[in-house]
Amino acid sequence: MNQNNKYKLNRLLSVAPMMDWTDRHCRYFHRLLAPSALLYTEMVTTGAIIHGDVDRHLAYNPEEHPVALQLGGSEPADLANCARIAEKYGYDEINLNVGCPSDRVQRGSFGACLMLEPILVRDCMSAMLDAVDIPVTIKTRLGVDDHESYQFMADFVGTVAESGCTVFIMHARKAFLEGLSPKQNRDVPPLHYDWVYRLKKESPDLEVVINGGINSIADVQSHLDHVDGVMLGRAAYQSPWILTECQQQLFGDVAISRESVVEAMSEYVERQVSAGTAVKHISRHLLGLFQGLPGAKVWRRYLSENAFRDDNNTDLLRQALSARENTAGHVSIDAGP
Repeated sequence: MNQNNKYKLNRLLSVAPMMDWTDRHCRYFHRLLAPSALLYTEMVTTGAIIHGDVDRHLAYNPEEHPVALQLGGSEPADLANCARIAEKYGYDEINLNVGCPSDRVQRGSFGACLMLEPILVRDCMSAMLDAVDIPVTIKTRLGVDDHESYQFMADFVGTVAESGCTVFIMHARKAFLEGLSPKQNRDVPPLHYDWVYRLKKESPDLEVVINGGINSIADVQSHLDHVDGVMLGRAAYQSPWILTECQQQLFGDVAISRESVVEAMSEYVERQVSAGTAVKHISRHLLGLFQGLPGAKVWRRYLSENAFRDDNNTDLLRQALSARENTAGHVSIDAGP
């Protein structure tokens, strides 16, 4: 089924899938900050869904919509099966990971190494597109190892587009399959934003979203002069207020303050703790909420030192806010870690 026949999501602003970070609690938090952003899950492998606890891997909060599931896998039939399951769970989009360079992903023959098998990726995308009525998209790098050129990337995109996929999320770096850790792969390979811009210019029918090294609202606005959308990664996690700044600039003002977010998240903590979730699994995502403001270090320290002391402390965020407010007038602006 051609992607153009499926309903469109607003991809002007999205938050990247990030392993160990963008779980359901993080996404609930990010939704408060940016009501219009498209949120992505951590990558979930097809094996985990087919052979594991489906509810544990796919459960999410209704408030997270629009939310996309990122899948990791390389067997078309398995991917199609998992896409059907995700559609039944109510996800708004399915995304295929063709960018992760970790050893674990490579051992499973998926992630960034799939860039070397464009025909297989095309077939995977085609199988998922035929299986569901929600959008199916791909997130990829610009190349891998010595396979690094604009033409290599453009040929890969062109082959995959034969499936009917029209949405390409481009992490504007290549990946090293050996020699660099996943963390280093997010920093060391040089960025080639110009390649992504050129791709959009030469393939205007594709919806192109850019990702990688985007750290400010000025960066976001600059990229949007060339592509259809911007995906924020670590900046959204480490300095999450950037999401609210983007929301205000791109979609209109939202009546929100950091303090109101703390209260909303405290109410969320109460609900989650009553359901058996330890507060530390939620509070860790809020460490950067006051980044760059007076008292930011106090806020981080309070959460870090107290989150593990009582799994049922539903007042932890309010207590941390009080500690920050009691000292904010007496400290300098702290933007450090």
